[in-house]
Amino acid sequence: MSASTSDRTTRRRTLRVAAAALTAAAALSLTACSGSDAAAPKAGGQSGSGAAAEAGGAGSAGAGGAGSDGGAQGGGAQPDSAKPGAGDGTAPRAGSGGGASSRAGSGGGAAKGGGKGKFCRTSELNMEAVDSSPDQQTGDVTVQMTNKSGRNCSVTGFAGVDLKDADGTSAPVHRGGEQPRITDLRPGDTATFSISYSVDNSDGNLATPTHLIVTPPNETHSVSLKWPADALKLAGPYDEKIKVHPVGIAN
Repeated sequence: MSASTSDRTTRRRTLRVAAAALTAAAALSLTACSGSDAAAPKAGGQSGSGAAAEAGGAGSAGAGGAGSDGGAQGGGAQPDSAKPGAGDGTAPRAGSGGGASSRAGSGGGAAKGGGKGKFCRTSELNMEAVDSSPDQQTGDVTVQMTNKSGRNCSVTGFAGVDLKDADGTSAPVHRGGEQPRITDLRPGDTATFSISYSVDNSDGNLATPTHLIVTPPNETHSVSLKWPADALKLAGPYDEKIKVHPVGIAN
């Protein structure tokens, strides 16, 4: 082989090697570019996911605030929370806020009526027991109840009454058979009820009541009233012959 032929062969090999190197470099460059382009959407996807999460968080906060003011607004915010769990968590909170508002409203209504019910409280009544016997053969004691509060209230029904004796014992008074009437008192009005009993004319009876323990209708608190000193003597024993009658408006 001549020297010129050998030189040409060497140049061809050099060119092939250079071409192969250029091809490899081009391939590497394309791969790098492709990888860069693929990475970009991923980064964009992560950024978009973060934005969606932030939007979802804002929607949740908005739903919670709207739930306190109005359930419709809270419901409108739900679609903003695209992720499961975020939307599911938002709706119950918004609803719960509405429920709490209802309960508070309800609670506000109960508080308004709780301290001032329909019935007169024991503490709102001035009470006194007086003799009201029509003659010397018929025993009768009347309890007067005057509304000293600043509101209308009711004393409809039967009062609870116990007779307390001088020896410290007490006995309940049985109810009469009358039908109670509606008895509403305005401030300053007076209602009454009576206790009827048999009179002792023997001077040998040991029944000597000293006090009446009175509980107004529909109440649980009692007051102790002195048995009227001028009342006719009560014939014992303390049994069903002594009757308490329903409350009525004073004449």
